[in-house]
Amino acid sequence: MPKTYKDLDVYKISFQLFIKTHQFTFRLPKYETYELGSQLRRSADSVNSNIVEGYGRKKYKKDFIKFLVYAHSSNDETINHLRKIELLYKELSEDAILLRTDYNKLGGKLNKFIEYVVNNWKT
Repeated sequence: MPKTYKDLDVYKISFQLFIKTHQFTFRLPKYETYELGSQLRRSADSVNSNIVEGYGRKKYKKDFIKFLVYAHSSNDETINHLRKIELLYKELSEDAILLRTDYNKLGGKLNKFIEYVVNNWKT
């Protein structure tokens, strides 16, 4: 069992992606900084924060799973926001696609981790 949430691969990946995504949003046009940019920042943050909060409840397997599912849902939301940016802002589409690809990989890892917790987590 990991000693801390910081030992989880899904945490490490989601944290790095949050930083990249946060920085990316400030390349959006000014009028999007507090619209789509804000939504993207919040959803990316939610992926990471729900992993942390879930791990804090790891004693309660159902709670842990619930927060991991929230993290996965926020990951899907983040992918959706990136898709919008890809289509709306051609000058940012290449970077949006790269981020989206990374979030898709993270989604797969979150699915596998959820499955692991469901089948193997001891409380």
